[in-house]
Amino acid sequence: MILKGRSISKGICEGIALVSKKPFSFLGGVDDNGNIIDKSSDVYGENLKDKIFVFPYGKGSTVGSYVIYSLAKKGILKGIINLECEPIIATGAILGGIPAVDKIDIDKIKTGDKLLLDGSKGIVKIL
Repeated sequence: MILKGRSISKGICEGIALVSKKPFSFLGGVDDNGNIIDKSSDVYGENLKDKIFVFPYGKGSTVGSYVIYSLAKKGILKGIINLECEPIIATGAILGGIPAVDKIDIDKIKTGDKLLLDGSKGIVKIL
């Protein structure tokens, strides 16, 4: 299945989807190793290592952009897919050089799905 959205940050990656149905804050929501530590998150206890993180939209502090950057530079977070990408998430993805797209019907993606994310074309392919 191919889902067409809007390009936010260029690049192509493959990875396993980790899907949250709730908005997410990277500041205080994830530790330096990619562990989800926000107890109110529906993906609490999961890890972002080698994952493409799928969630509706970001929330919280602008410092979240730098958390995304740090996770990307450590090779932990591979990509981001949003329903609606706001500036905090977009800035982090662009700074970190990881593919990101939005305007995607995230209900069609399930945790564990293998994805091809093309941030340059705004395409998500469920493999």
